[in-house]
Amino acid sequence: MIELFGDATGNSIRAAIALEESGLAYEPRKVALARGEHRAANYLQLNPTGRVPTLIDSDGPGGERHVLTQSNAIMLYIAEKSGTLLPSSGAERTRALEWLFFFVTDVIAPNAQAFILSRDSAAAHAGAIHRLNERALALYEHVDGRLADRPFLAGSSFTLADIAGYTITTALEARLRWDGLPHVRRWLDRVGARPAVERGRRVF
Repeated sequence: MIELFGDATGNSIRAAIALEESGLAYEPRKVALARGEHRAANYLQLNPTGRVPTLIDSDGPGGERHVLTQSNAIMLYIAEKSGTLLPSSGAERTRALEWLFFFVTDVIAPNAQAFILSRDSAAAHAGAIHRLNERALALYEHVDGRLADRPFLAGSSFTLADIAGYTITTALEARLRWDGLPHVRRWLDRVGARPAVERGRRVF
């Protein structure tokens, strides 16, 4: 049995969407960050960093209980266990990984840093917050070009790259300059209309 511990965060939602798309049976376990449940002793035994999500698979590799605490590792684990969300070989597999890591490192990471600085002291870090946000937003022209002649980031198939791209793009939706991103707009609508994506967004 798979259990996914999380809350309504981008990282948790990515993992939930991956599970919904994979077809693997799982049970969601809400960890209410606002109530400090991520700092409870029983949760810290699973995830010493006190972050979400955390996945437990009672039938992991070798039939052993397996615990994972990084959202991107969780997504890759789901893909490998289910045989979905990553092409088995070839150019589309490498493109799926390339675009997954693009969103994780070049879009999600700067956005997360800007969010942390804004919580610390938005006025003191205004310049850095602006630069981090602009760095992420500016990359969407590159994403739009990629989607000009293909339905999904890797090519013809929906992959982990689309999950990572979708969750951060919805978070940035109000700030993106949509007049210059027609292909991103169509892709976002296409991904958002997938039943498994809709279910994954509602899990927590």
